[in-house]
Amino acid sequence: MKKAVLIPDSFKGTMSSSEIIQIMKARILHYHPECEIVSIPVADGGEGSVDSFLAALGGERISIRTKGPWNEEIDSFYGILPDGTAVIEMAASAGLPLVGDRLDPSRTTTYGVGELILDAAAKGVKKLVIGLGGSATNDSGCGAAAACGVSFFDEDGNKFIPVGETLDRIAHIDTSTMDDRVKKMTIIAMCDIDNPFYGGTGAAAIFGPQKGADPEMVKSLDKKMRHLAAVISKEIGIDLQAIPGSGAAGGMGGGMKAFFGASLEMGIDVVLNTTGFEKLAENADVIFTGEGKIDTQSLRGKVVIGVSRRAKKMGIPVVAVVGDIGDDIQAAYDEGVSGIFSINRVAIPYKEARTRAKSDMDLTMDNIIRFMDCIGK
Repeated sequence: MKKAVLIPDSFKGTMSSSEIIQIMKARILHYHPECEIVSIPVADGGEGSVDSFLAALGGERISIRTKGPWNEEIDSFYGILPDGTAVIEMAASAGLPLVGDRLDPSRTTTYGVGELILDAAAKGVKKLVIGLGGSATNDSGCGAAAACGVSFFDEDGNKFIPVGETLDRIAHIDTSTMDDRVKKMTIIAMCDIDNPFYGGTGAAAIFGPQKGADPEMVKSLDKKMRHLAAVISKEIGIDLQAIPGSGAAGGMGGGMKAFFGASLEMGIDVVLNTTGFEKLAENADVIFTGEGKIDTQSLRGKVVIGVSRRAKKMGIPVVAVVGDIGDDIQAAYDEGVSGIFSINRVAIPYKEARTRAKSDMDLTMDNIIRFMDCIGK
């Protein structure tokens, strides 16, 4: 084995992408000390996304002060890659961990996320990747838009910054007042869900409860988002409900599209495009990838499938090392996966299995490489 590419997703609640890479790398180098290892930590849009991109490509971590989800001053950050692309994770200024016990998606704001975008624009950034994950908000990105200059008015002509509980006060939106530097940016939003803006599978109904919304608040937030969608349809000409993923991150997916003109793309495709995957994987003997569980949801184009589709075109075999293997995943082989291996070595509940996941990953990689070396002789 002369060259191997390592690009696994995290095993949620068990191992990060970087931790998995370190285990894989150690096993490969144990048997093939001269092997060239290309490591690409996968960012899913939530916490750790900025550091994952910086680890894969290098660049600079920018630390700044922004507003937090409760409009308080906090320390936040984003990254600038060597090619000048900025990477933001909205969780850095509007994430769930930042609110602690003060869960209330009707009042929290994405204003600080807009301040991150504005700071990047002021530094001359022309392209921005933003991760829509781990938010504590349900303001549909209005706070972020306001920070970047978009003006929101009530029916009396009063300008204000909307939050979830005041979305129904919006009577007019003026996007012409957005900062010109932000207007000129190309923005890509990492979005791995296809939930609509409102309704039974919309932002408030599906993600509101985990942010602290009770049934009454969910109903209220959903109604207010319907109002905002109607205003956006009338004044901006975009039907947010028809856009898959517009309900991501408390409607931030829709807000990024309506206010910033962002494109919503699958996270793994953004990672592969941003890192220049085809160049990095050139002449590789094998690609190791993986995720916590491979199932029919994975076939939509998550990490394993996203990587395999690219690798198939390059004629490079792909080994998927996963936690669980679901039913009906045969189609994965047609997408380019060469083999799927579970690290679960004994039949025990997840609560117990997660405590031994790292050692099981190490032993599974050891077995795979032993076998590959055996058949390669």
